[in-house]
Amino acid sequence: MSDAAPPFNTVAWFQISTDTPGVAKSFYSDLFGWRFAPDDAIGGYEMIRYAGADKPGGGLTTPDGGHPKGAIFNVLVRDVPAVCAEAERQGGKVHVPPVTTPDGLVFAELTDPTGNIFGVFTPPAG
Repeated sequence: MSDAAPPFNTVAWFQISTDTPGVAKSFYSDLFGWRFAPDDAIGGYEMIRYAGADKPGGGLTTPDGGHPKGAIFNVLVRDVPAVCAEAERQGGKVHVPPVTTPDGLVFAELTDPTGNIFGVFTPPAG
C-alpha cells in the first residue's frame, strides 16, 4: 500500500467502539489478521493495523466519553470546524465538538439528518 495521504473528503479512518475490546480484538484478528497496539497518546485507545499497510487504518475504543457503541467511519477534511458548521446548516448535528489533541490532530463526531454518526478529522501538520 502507498504511504501517500488519502484525498480530502474521503473515508480515511474507522473506529470500533465496544465494551468488550478483548472479544472484538480476537474476532477481527482471527477474521482479517488485524493487529492491535495501544496508542501512547490516548489512554484506552488501540490502533488497528492490517497486513501491507504502512500506518494504522483504524482504532478500537470503549463506549465512554461520548463514543457510541458500534463502528463509525471518519472522513479526512481540510477544516473540521468549517465542516461542523456546514453539517449543521445541512440538517446534521455536532455530536462531539472539534477537539485538538496535543500532537495537533483535530477531530469531531457528527450526526447526519438520518441519525447516523460519523467522524471528520484533520491530521497533525507535517
